[in-house]
Amino acid sequence: MGDDLCYMSAVEALTRFKRRDLSPVEMTQATLARAEATQDTINAYAFLDGARAMDAAREAEARYMGQGVAPRTLEGICVALKDAGSLEGWPTTYGSLTTDAAPRTSTTAENDTMVQAGATLLGSTRTPEFSGALTTHSRAGGVTRNPWNTALTPGGSSGGAAASLAAGAAALAMGSDIGGSIRAPASCCGVVGYKPPKGRNPVTPPFNLDYFCHTGPLARSVADTILMQNAMCGPHPADVTTLRPKLHVTSEIKSLKGLRVAYSMDLGFFEIDPEVVENTLRALEVFRACGATVEEVSLPWDWSVMDAAKTHLGHIFSSWMAAESRGKADLLCPYTQTWIDIGTASTAADFYGALGVAGRMGQSFAAVMSDYDLFVCPTTALPAVPAEFDHSRDVLEINGRVVDPVLGWALTVPFNMLSSHPVLSMPSGVAGNNCPTGIQIVARPYHDQQVFDAALAYEAELMFTQGSLQPLSIISI
Repeated sequence: MGDDLCYMSAVEALTRFKRRDLSPVEMTQATLARAEATQDTINAYAFLDGARAMDAAREAEARYMGQGVAPRTLEGICVALKDAGSLEGWPTTYGSLTTDAAPRTSTTAENDTMVQAGATLLGSTRTPEFSGALTTHSRAGGVTRNPWNTALTPGGSSGGAAASLAAGAAALAMGSDIGGSIRAPASCCGVVGYKPPKGRNPVTPPFNLDYFCHTGPLARSVADTILMQNAMCGPHPADVTTLRPKLHVTSEIKSLKGLRVAYSMDLGFFEIDPEVVENTLRALEVFRACGATVEEVSLPWDWSVMDAAKTHLGHIFSSWMAAESRGKADLLCPYTQTWIDIGTASTAADFYGALGVAGRMGQSFAAVMSDYDLFVCPTTALPAVPAEFDHSRDVLEINGRVVDPVLGWALTVPFNMLSSHPVLSMPSGVAGNNCPTGIQIVARPYHDQQVFDAALAYEAELMFTQGSLQPLSIISI
């Protein structure tokens, strides 16, 4: 029964809490036990707070029993935060030896949404140092591994978040995404990850002013993702960029008949692993089975897109890394120093040029999307890299060709540049190495509901034809 509870959807758990045939205390005990049992193998958590979680679960149980105030949106649901945002009373390390691990005295905006929603907060999940890699390992936190295949990475930077979900060690998980850090881990771990359009969810200053940067939910189903997204989104006093009014996404499964879906396997310039191609084509057939028209399109993009992204990230993101670690370079991971070097070399003129590339990308993508409702492409160019892969030292090959080790497998990055587009990563299948693969579903700017409508129908059809994607029978804990 413990494993059944650990993989129960948040939506079902809420229903059962309200019926009073499942207690939040029972759910939290099972999830904490799973988190502790998987920690040595998976290393999903940087910090676990079982005492706080159980206190919250007991409070939730009392609310469902009619004692005190009514239950809130996520009352009693076990949520993992990310070790990249603060919660009052918890340490935040950003996965770095350079940071002060003392308990924080304030709560960042994205985490505050979970507090206000009544979530049972379990702990904070592992990240690479300063969220600066698509893998999750650091000198401070060790190596986080993929529950489907522990030799492989769960992705990054929200790698611990995705791994906790795949291992049954959380029901929902907080993510942040500045270059694919929600979607890449979702793909690697066979879960769902959402990058909302810019301004939809609160982001902690000053990164709320960087249009690349987003916060969003990870979950094991589309309905659970919607549940968390609805709790996260909306105006927040700590982020002046958040949009009004608050958007409420519905979970009704609708027909996709008449929907027009464009796809590109490589965005015009990526090398794509054959198994990713195969699983993406199979996913596109699911959309056709749902009644959608699916057509391949060409994009006028090349590697200059990724060069511009690196420049942007180097100019802002790397400057933050440098400021946070000043005087402590000897404690940094090599991949962090690589990012700092990129930032040091960037000029204002380079940054202005990168903005121009992003602007032209948006125009060309809008021209393609004028004839379509949605766009689909792989999330990552290969299922996953080794768990200890380090882009500062290791060579990355796809189809026998050496590609950029930093971003060469991240088809996510262009949609951080096109930040007004909502993007959802959905599982597309499992590769021969037992690692999941994923697709990105992209809608026109601020058309959040359309992304979720498509994902709900896709998931329902996929479950009907292929069954659920869950590593429970694969991992050995």
